[in-house]
Amino acid sequence: MTKIAIIGAGGYEFPLQLMNDFLSFDSTKDATYSLMDIDAGSLRRTERLARRLVEAHALTARIEPTTNRREALRGADFVVVCFQVGGRDAYAIDMEIPRRYGIDQTVGDTLGPGGVFRGLRSMSALDEIVSDMRELCPDALMLNYANPMAINCWFVSTAGIRVTGLCHSVQHTADELADIMGLEAGEWSFRAAGINHQAWMLDFRHRGRDVMPELRAAVAAYHRGDLAPARPLDEWYAGGREGVRTAIMDLTGFFQTESSHHASEYYPHFRRSAEDVRALLPQRWDYLEITQGNNDAELERLADDFAAGTLAVSEEYAARIVDSVVTNTPRVVYGNVPNTGLITNLPNGSCVEVPCLVDQNGVQPTFVGDLPAACAGINLASVGYQHCVVEAYRQRSKDLIYAAASLDRLTSSLLSLDQIRRMCDEMIEAQQQWLPDVR
Repeated sequence: MTKIAIIGAGGYEFPLQLMNDFLSFDSTKDATYSLMDIDAGSLRRTERLARRLVEAHALTARIEPTTNRREALRGADFVVVCFQVGGRDAYAIDMEIPRRYGIDQTVGDTLGPGGVFRGLRSMSALDEIVSDMRELCPDALMLNYANPMAINCWFVSTAGIRVTGLCHSVQHTADELADIMGLEAGEWSFRAAGINHQAWMLDFRHRGRDVMPELRAAVAAYHRGDLAPARPLDEWYAGGREGVRTAIMDLTGFFQTESSHHASEYYPHFRRSAEDVRALLPQRWDYLEITQGNNDAELERLADDFAAGTLAVSEEYAARIVDSVVTNTPRVVYGNVPNTGLITNLPNGSCVEVPCLVDQNGVQPTFVGDLPAACAGINLASVGYQHCVVEAYRQRSKDLIYAAASLDRLTSSLLSLDQIRRMCDEMIEAQQQWLPDVR
């Protein structure tokens, strides 16, 4: 029987979505689900809702909650990581201290000061997880959803554990572009590659025909307000009629795979002043405020919908990967994996996001070659930052924390080196309980 360990199972909404996805496949309807979280109260909530799904659909899946990580990992075939170390308390520090210094992050989980500190916290927990996995389930495949994606997967991949990082930004972006162009489902295809949250739509086809020129024209028309999509777009991904991503496309020739709101954090051009932000993102998006507004009543309604409806997998890849490995059903997913010559103008050993074939042999990344020069140049700036964060954790180096924050392009466009050091010192002091000791 397949055993799936979910580490961080007490999280809000996402673990429940994962359970719904897994239970949608015949191959995992009878699996053992070891739900692990250090927060016993949140874990009980997820356990209760997961059991509701199992009972409502008369399934034989086993739900085994535990606050003991080693118990969850023992004999696991797959390990799904979806935690946020320090929860909302740590996240608030990631956002609020930089804002006092003028760094207004929308999400703060990938680059920027928030990415540095979430990465340090996450690697501290992942260090313990991979140590246990080497002993208790050395052949298991880790499916990582925890951000910062590239930093976490880079760290784990060098620790002797098979890992694939999963994100839905590629799928969401492809769907949005098809909607903007008015393409019908099943009639279009795409190919993307790069790094997480900064991958690039390199190819887009309609009935096998290259429609990249039409894509660029349609995005520009949508941004101007001259084109209405076939279906209303999710405001998270279409903030300000894609002002930021349209500007990036005009710069590079290619559309980026993360929302305009989130992408605006990654560049020195879009968030230097309130006027800059309003020009391209008229509706403010603050993910800290959104998560603080989550409530149990909404989660109960989601569980009721899952229990009453027909089980159907979402756009997330984890359940599809497990089903492909268990049943040898070939699929293509987008995974974050070590760069072993896959993207030839990004450094080997870094973490890249590329198309991957999945079957009983596991996740098999495909060769991409060179990215377009401008796209690679943007990615290289982020890869340098990511490497510094990974090494800051490995060396427990405060100097490398400063260096990583200074390599972030938005931060360095607004703050002096002395200001960056002071900001980082404040964040280290405020987050001591979750961070490794640094010197």
